[in-house]
Amino acid sequence: MTIRSVVSDEHLIQRYKQGDLEAFEALYQKYLPVVYKRVRFVVPERDIEDVTQEVFIGVLKSLQSFRGDSQFSTWLRTLTNYKVAEFYRKRTRKQDPREAPLVEAELLPAEDGLHVEDRVALNKALAELTDKYREVIVLRFADGMSFEEMAQTLGSNLEATKSLFRRALAALRKNLEPNL
Repeated sequence: MTIRSVVSDEHLIQRYKQGDLEAFEALYQKYLPVVYKRVRFVVPERDIEDVTQEVFIGVLKSLQSFRGDSQFSTWLRTLTNYKVAEFYRKRTRKQDPREAPLVEAELLPAEDGLHVEDRVALNKALAELTDKYREVIVLRFADGMSFEEMAQTLGSNLEATKSLFRRALAALRKNLEPNL
């Protein structure tokens, strides 16, 4: 029997806690594209799959203790951010943590309408932003949230969220200027 996506996250989590591995598979299938897209926005191409895998390993290890104090998607976003931060902490200082080597970048296909050089420049410009600015940009573009959803996620009002987003875009533009 296959679990359909119309089943709530809470129901799937409860079934997983009772030993139903198909419930975890359903959560994995539902959220893999979401996690992958978020990770892809902030780590080098060569590390996306590894970091995404680490996120779901973390989900497997922690899901039994998930209490439901927040929505599963919020908890998963927090876990994803933690795993991305952990990825950068583990990298040696000799490596530039936010840039992919050009040789490797040349082998990558252009996706999302961006050429490899543009993706490298965008990743570098995002890396130079404050965490708050980077998060609001990722919420909007990687997670595809509306401003209302962003405000709720950030615990802010709509106008403050829009203002933060405008400032984040201005900072991103400024970081990209040398590459334009």
